[in-house]
Amino acid sequence: HYFLGDKYFLNIIYIEKNPSKVQIRNNMYMDLYIKREATQEQREKIIKEWYRRQLKTLIPPLIEKWEKIMEVEVLEFGVKQMKTRWGTCNTSAQRIWINLELAKKPIDCLEYIVVHEMVHLLERSHNAKFKAYMDQFLPNWRNIKAELNGK
Repeated sequence: HYFLGDKYFLNIIYIEKNPSKVQIRNNMYMDLYIKREATQEQREKIIKEWYRRQLKTLIPPLIEKWEKIMEVEVLEFGVKQMKTRWGTCNTSAQRIWINLELAKKPIDCLEYIVVHEMVHLLERSHNAKFKAYMDQFLPNWRNIKAELNGK
């Protein structure tokens, strides 16, 4: 299992009562504390909820940092499972959505997606102006994008 680009061995630790939890240990293990009778779906749900909580902690400081630099405001953000996108931006609501799977990628990938979606508050489409903003704010964005997309 991955978290912020690092690989961890999943270690199941059976407990008698709730709450279930996930913990990183020794930079090597992802410990999942869960009842013995928990189903595969329940185990996956606990891990996904943990990933969501981690992202909801990591994203606000990134938004705050880039709001000052870019002089834009994000009114709301969310984290959700997406099949085909790393993020989305609703420009009229000034809301960005971040893919839950980014919890598994290096932090610079998360930051790139946050910046990318925030640039949409300045330019809606992926045109030359958008790319110029990306070059201005995050000069190495193309390398991060290639890493994120496995190229």
